[in-house]
Amino acid sequence: MPDLSKRSTAEVLADHLRCRIAGEVEQDIERNYAPDVVVMTAKGMKKGHAAVRDFAKMLVGHVPPGYEFPMKLIEGPFAFIEWRAREPGRSVEDGADSFVVQDGKIVFQSIHYSLQETMPG
Repeated sequence: MPDLSKRSTAEVLADHLRCRIAGEVEQDIERNYAPDVVVMTAKGMKKGHAAVRDFAKMLVGHVPPGYEFPMKLIEGPFAFIEWRAREPGRSVEDGADSFVVQDGKIVFQSIHYSLQETMPG
C-alpha cells in the first residue's frame, strides 16, 4: 500500500472528491481524514471520524446527487472548493468547503451550503 502521508493537498482533495462521488464514504474517511479531524458547519463543530460520518449522512439526506465543482483553489496545506448540486425540485448553488491537509490527511474541514427547494407547480 502506498504511503498516504506523502500525498500533496491536491492529491488528498482529488481522492476525497473521487471517493464521495463514488459513494465510498468509509474509504474516504480511512484514506483522507485524520482521526482527530475538526469539522465545522453552521450546525456546529464536531471532531473525529464519527463527525465526518455524521455530516456525510446529513449531506446524503439533504443534497441532490450529481455534484459540480466550478472552483478549486489549493495553496500549500489549504484547499477551497465551490460546489453545487441540482435535481428537479431542489438544488444547492452556494456549496463551499475549506480544508487543511497535514501529512496526507484532512485535519480540518468547513462545510457550508444552502438547500433551495422549489415547490411543485
